[in-house]
Amino acid sequence: MRSRTRCRRSPTAQAPCGDKMAAPVDLELKKAFTELQAKVIDTQQKVKLADIQIEQLSKTKKHAHLTDTEVMMLVDETRMYEGVGRMFILQSKGVIHNQLLEKQRIAEEKIKELEEEAVGAPQIMEIGLKQKKSYLERSVKEAEDNIREMLMARRAQ
Repeated sequence: MRSRTRCRRSPTAQAPCGDKMAAPVDLELKKAFTELQAKVIDTQQKVKLADIQIEQLSKTKKHAHLTDTEVMMLVDETRMYEGVGRMFILQSKGVIHNQLLEKQRIAEEKIKELEEEAVGAPQIMEIGLKQKKSYLERSVKEAEDNIREMLMARRAQ
């Protein structure tokens, strides 16, 4: 008795199932597809990294705000110490307050930097921490659209 195997056809296969020889795959399309796929994966990882950084900065900002709120409720004569490495330095309430406000301001600036849109030619921008989240998301969407267009064009042939 003969066993039947299912025919699994890939979207890029040109020959019908059962043919011994498939027509050569369009190498240019395959190369472009793999490049776009790699770009999408790389960009998605960068977006996740930017999200993690934004979340961490938000926590830092919130922590500094809550600490500042508690410090401001204390009497001016309260002795306050700033932790520096393994030691503590006596600081005034004003100095501690200013340090906490500065920490909040820096965190807010970094969050805005990560969230704002890339200005100018984003293709020239250096890949790294300065990469903008919105540019990354736009890049993923463009790559996905390019993959869809290539597949639709291939199916139409």
